[in-house]
Amino acid sequence: MNTLTGYIAAIEAHGSVAIVDVAVAAHHFTATLLGNAEHLAGWEIGQAVRLLFKETEVALAKNLSGQISMRNRLPGIVIKLEIGQVLTRVVLDMQGIQIRSVITSRSARSLQIALGDTVEGLVKSNEMSLLAMEVE
Repeated sequence: MNTLTGYIAAIEAHGSVAIVDVAVAAHHFTATLLGNAEHLAGWEIGQAVRLLFKETEVALAKNLSGQISMRNRLPGIVIKLEIGQVLTRVVLDMQGIQIRSVITSRSARSLQIALGDTVEGLVKSNEMSLLAMEVE
């Protein structure tokens, strides 16, 4: 599980749906939250949160150009590869933040992913979860 620590930078809510922007260092990510209006009203701008997303939800792209509907683009350098028969784990360094992705080994071969490559991780906003951080 990828876990990033940040704070809520913006909230757009209507009824039982909220789009929450989270600032993590110099990066911004978007999470789409579903729930009752009372639950969604509990999130506040400036609130410290953990942003969680599965390694298997991180798609990878090389030489991506043009527009794309995925709000969460994670540019990074490949710093670790674990190539298996069926699955490959790729670890990216995104300006000091490590992001892990698990893709099929077929895809890794097709993309010709190698250590040192510049790639982008892509995650749909509905695959991002938020966890409030406890104040000490």
